[in-house]
Formats: sequence, C-alpha cells, structure tokens
Amino acid sequence: MLNLATFLEDSTRRYPDRLAVIFNDTRLTYAQVNAAANQIANGLVQIGIQPGDKVALSCPNLIYFPLIYYGVLKTGAVVVPLNVLLKESEIAYHLTDAEAKVYFCFAGTEQLPMSRYGYAGFQEADECEHMFIITAEPDAPSPVAGVQTLGQLMQGQPATFNTVETEATDTAVILYTSGTTGQPKGAELSHANMIFNARLADNHIFNLSDHDVYLIALPLFHSFGQTVQMNMGFYTGSTITLMARFDPGQALALMEQHNVTLFAGVPTMYWAILNYPQADNYNLAKIAANLRAVLSGGSPMPVEVMRAFENKYNVKVLEGYGLSETSPVAIFNHYPRKTKPGSIGQPVWGIQVRIVDWDDKDVPTGEPGEIIIKGHNVMKGYYQQPEATTKAMRNGWFHTGDIGQFDEEGYVYITDRIKDMIIRGGYNIYPREIEEKLMTHPAISLAVVIGVPHDKHGEEVKAFVILQEGATETEADLVAWSKANMADYKYPRIVQLCTSLPMTATGKILKRELRKMQTVE
Repeated sequence: MLNLATFLEDSTRRYPDRLAVIFNDTRLTYAQVNAAANQIANGLVQIGIQPGDKVALSCPNLIYFPLIYYGVLKTGAVVVPLNVLLKESEIAYHLTDAEAKVYFCFAGTEQLPMSRYGYAGFQEADECEHMFIITAEPDAPSPVAGVQTLGQLMQGQPATFNTVETEATDTAVILYTSGTTGQPKGAELSHANMIFNARLADNHIFNLSDHDVYLIALPLFHSFGQTVQMNMGFYTGSTITLMARFDPGQALALMEQHNVTLFAGVPTMYWAILNYPQADNYNLAKIAANLRAVLSGGSPMPVEVMRAFENKYNVKVLEGYGLSETSPVAIFNHYPRKTKPGSIGQPVWGIQVRIVDWDDKDVPTGEPGEIIIKGHNVMKGYYQQPEATTKAMRNGWFHTGDIGQFDEEGYVYITDRIKDMIIRGGYNIYPREIEEKLMTHPAISLAVVIGVPHDKHGEEVKAFVILQEGATETEADLVAWSKANMADYKYPRIVQLCTSLPMTATGKILKRELRKMQTVE
C-alpha cells in the first residue's frame, strides 16, 4: 500500500502526544488529528464515497484543512483543493470539471462569504451530490439552510478507520493550475508523486531536525504549502503553525512565540517582512537563532531582496523551483551545498532536468532555453484533457514553459516565462533581467516589468515600480537612470509608480492583470 495518509498515521504511532497543529489558541496532537481524520473518513464512507471519487475542499489555512485532507485520502478518494477566492461560477466549473461528488466549504467571513459563493456554485454542479460547510466552531449551526456542517458529518463517527489500500499510481490529489491561458486545468498527481516529493526532506535539501516547527503562511490549497510544509511536516513528525492569511507582523510574532524553525514563502512575503516598519519590535535575534530552514519558491526571488533579507535577519534563504504539475519540487538549492544568488539550485533527487530549444534539442551551457523535466514528481496528466496533456508531455518530458539556463556547475537560473518574454523590434527581452537591474536602484523597493503593445516596435517595455519609503524619484528620473544603465533596446521607456501590485492568493504578482490595464502607447 502506498497512501499519502500514512504520513499522518506513521507519525501518530511514533509521536501520539506531540503537538501536530497550532492555530490561534487551538492545539491538536498527532493522535487527535488522526482521530478526527478517521471520523471524517467514516462519515464519507457512510454517505457512499468510494476509492477514486473526487472530494473538493475550499478552506483557508485553518485546522480543518489537514483533518479533511487526510480523512479523504484514508478512504482512497481524491482531494481537490480549491482556491479560497473563487466565486460562484468558478466553483461550479471546478466541481464539474473534477467530477466532484462531495464539496467541503468553509463558512467564510463577512468580507469573504465563502459558503454563499460555495453553495451557489454547488447548485450549478449537477453531479456533485453532497456539500458540507466548515464552521469556525465545530458545533455551530449551518449558515445555509438544508446544508449539513462538517461537525454534523463527524458526529457519532468512530475515531478508528482502516485506511484503504491504494496503489502508487492511483490519484491522490488534483491541483488546478492558475489558468493564465484558458480555463484552469487539473494536474492529476498520484500518491507516489506526492509521497516522494514530500520525502525529499530525507535527501538533505533542507536543514531539518528531529522535531521542527513550521510556520505555514502559504495557502494549503497551493502545491508549495501543501507538499513542502504540510505533507513534509506530517511525514517528519513536526509541529505546524497555521496562518489563515499572511501578514508580516503576525508572521514575525508567530516565529517568536512558537520558536519556528522552518519558514517558506514566495518572494513578495520576504519583501513584505523586509519592509515591515515595526519589525524591530520583535526579538529578531531569537527568531534568527531558531530559523534553520528558510525557503523561497513560487516565482524568482529578486537578488536584492534576498541579500537584504539575509543581512537583516541573519539567515540564509534557500531558493527552489517547481510547479503544480511537478508535485511541486523539481530544483532546489540543497543544504548544505553552496548557494548562488539568483539561482534556483540543482535538480533534486530522482529528477532529470534539461534546457532545450524549440526542437527539444539541448542548448549549450549558459544559453537560455525551455526547462523540461522528467522524474517521479511529474503529474499523470491534466484530468480529462488528453490534448493538453500530450502538448505538455512531449517526447516523454514535461515542458514547463519557463526559460532557464545551466551554469558550468549544473545550477539552474530562471530567465523568465516564455509567455512573459517581450519582443521589441525583433529583440528578445526577458523581464526578469530588467527587474533585477531596476532593483539595484537605491530608491526602488519592488519592480515588475511587462510588454505593452506598440505600433512601431510591436511591444514596448514598461516597468511598475514601488519606491522605498521616503524616496522622491519621479517616473522620468527612473526612465533616465534605466537608459544610462541598460542597453538601448531593453531599457523601460515607460515607468509607472505604484503603491501596490495585484497578487494571487499565493502572493504571486499578477502580470496578466497589469497587461489587461494597458492600452497602446
């Protein structure tokens, strides 16, 4: 048997009384988490859920997420985590596309009424048979008339359950891509995909101990937080501390309060902590002394942000790379190997990585090309989308759509997304290169570059810039500086000062939203 739920069960046998999950004032041991997951599994079996059935889950980083996640896996069913910001029609699409039979949805808040959106979406998904609302308090009544709660599903159910035997190739999780082009696609990941990826901790990628404390600020519906923190944490018998929503001040407070040893985030989280004005109110020396593993992924980390963070907090940031389709980890800066600023590291254990041209031929070291991946981490395919699967899995390799290059020591550098590359007057321009250069300007706190339509050149380079506090530079000043410091064909002719930038729920900057707002210059 190879079932992802054995992570929880094995750690429960080894450390039944160890704290497994902390959220605000709630603390559950491994034995308590396992018992609750068993109750959920029994409840699901009672309503007819069978191995292979799909169970969707809309839940922020609350204590209920791992309970439901492992409870579903114990039945042999498939977990389909959904972005908590989806609205009615989007929820209906995901439930229908995944052929979900059950839908768990958090009640939500006044600002984000998730159960209202969820119930409307559920009603549109004809094949979805059951919905359960997750209330903040287990015994609270349902906010939607006629819809049962998670507490009611669990009530009276036994706290023991014989986990269904699943094969390594059986689907464990379907993770939906962000849908940057067309409708989101469900990456179908097997138990082996998920187990091997979480167990990469065994191969000394991270500086782990026999009992770590993880702070999970990344949303658990996303592959990064789900695999690298939740699943890896339960596999290693660690304690996980959950944040419902990332806030730099709360992150520092929780690091200090719970002696956090591992933190993972996307670059914008590090940028937010770095620029948090009240950071010095916390015991930064204590935080740094406890932190042994600080991980970055999701999008390339600006070198200047990494250096500034490491200097201020006296910790080394390990950057890596992965996608939902690769479970997600594919490349990482391994501990204790040397790290190189700007590099995402080397391929992880069991994974092959190539950099190829348009004909899938390897390019020379130092030359840019598309990153393609093969190994135990690569998805089974996009659920019920054979054409999209065939396109992505050409010649037996998963094609990432990312441009990168190897150096002479086998370290990989991300150049950009293929779709983000700007072609100006016939020249290929990589936005990340421009962003990295802009970030060296002492007045710039954060920079994002896109291509905008242009009658003469096809595309023009535009930069969105957030200034450092107190900086007085104008847009014209930054254009002039760029002209003086970059090649003529690539410097941004257009600079727009901003106070914020659109981001996904995972903290990635939404370049597509910036593009939507542009008009021909």
